[in-house]
Amino acid sequence: MVHDTPRFSLVVFGATGFVGRILCQYLLNQVGVNESVKWAIAGRSQAKLEALVSALGPNAKGLPQIVADAADAASLRHLCAQTQVVISTVGPYALYGEPLVKVCAETGTDYCDLTGEPQWVRQMIHRYGASAQQSGARIIHCCGFDSIPSDLGVYYLQQQAKQTFGQPCDRVKMRVKAAQGGVSGGTAASGINVIKEAGTDAALRQELGDPYSLCPDGRSSSQHPPPLIPVQYDEDSQGWVSPFVMAAINTRIVLRSNALLNYAYGQHFQYDEAVPTGPDATGWLAAQGLSIGLSGLAAAMAFSPMRWLLENTIIPKSGEGPSPASQEAGFYDLRFWGTTPSGQKMQVKVTGDRDPGYGSTSKLLGQAGLCLAQDFPPSAKAGGFWTPAAMFGEVLIERLVKAAGLTFEVC
Repeated sequence: MVHDTPRFSLVVFGATGFVGRILCQYLLNQVGVNESVKWAIAGRSQAKLEALVSALGPNAKGLPQIVADAADAASLRHLCAQTQVVISTVGPYALYGEPLVKVCAETGTDYCDLTGEPQWVRQMIHRYGASAQQSGARIIHCCGFDSIPSDLGVYYLQQQAKQTFGQPCDRVKMRVKAAQGGVSGGTAASGINVIKEAGTDAALRQELGDPYSLCPDGRSSSQHPPPLIPVQYDEDSQGWVSPFVMAAINTRIVLRSNALLNYAYGQHFQYDEAVPTGPDATGWLAAQGLSIGLSGLAAAMAFSPMRWLLENTIIPKSGEGPSPASQEAGFYDLRFWGTTPSGQKMQVKVTGDRDPGYGSTSKLLGQAGLCLAQDFPPSAKAGGFWTPAAMFGEVLIERLVKAAGLTFEVC
């Protein structure tokens, strides 16, 4: 390890980006500056870091700043030498994220981010898993809307099922009952990059169809639904459902959690996500429309001229995103249906009080970083690549309910 007594509990890397700014405001409101939690902001531009401190207002006076570049390993090592935890908001992670993960894994620095890029997560696990285990670094990807509500929603349901039925559910469905929020340029850029990579890589296209691609034992099953399920009638939600775009990462994270938790949900556990559209013919048409639209958008993005047109006309630029008012007005309501092997059923709901991708994600990511820094000393969990549920469990659920605007409850 490079450091024994770090100066900071956590550092926000990419603080001057769109999500980074929201996250810094949240942390400032939660823990202040140089109080119980020592934290700092980091980025490649000293001028932008200073401008951020000024924009955060008088309460941010004295907030420490570290200049570090995602492409400069020496500056990243200097950053990691000063902190226990790094929260990274520098995406698309497949383009810019690997050097920091590598340095954290080598130096024993804990790390969390908000990536939703499954192919990149798999690469990081394979390349740096052994280093993280040796150094003691705990690496937790997907600590935003993808995939904390899904991952901890399933974890919460399973704890309730064990208490109520004496056994976990071996089949769980998540349905997006309601949600409102905007899309930022960073999210769009990450999605576009996945499609670009898949367009030239047949092995990646095959991988993206495998819901078990992040599981540590390399298991697979033809019986498990694909990450993006087809349009179908769902008896539990009593209506037609269409694929949910975030299922591409969420399903994999939930299945990896089960594996890391020693298959606490069962050896044959299955999970899927979808968007309900209604019980009648109108619902069927809406479901088909959403499914065709999702497929059409992916096909258009794979075609260079169409991708260029969309990037320059409709899709937000990197660094852009929903306004503060839009973030405030956003929300989500997720419902989870679980069924035990003996046929007993349970439903729970998870709600958030801001737009999913930014207003809520900043709070999820912030609390994940604080939880890692304050609640999990090195002796509590070994080094390696964890998921939110496998790493944090009920400890993070309690934090999210107390300070991040989430609810977890049995329906």
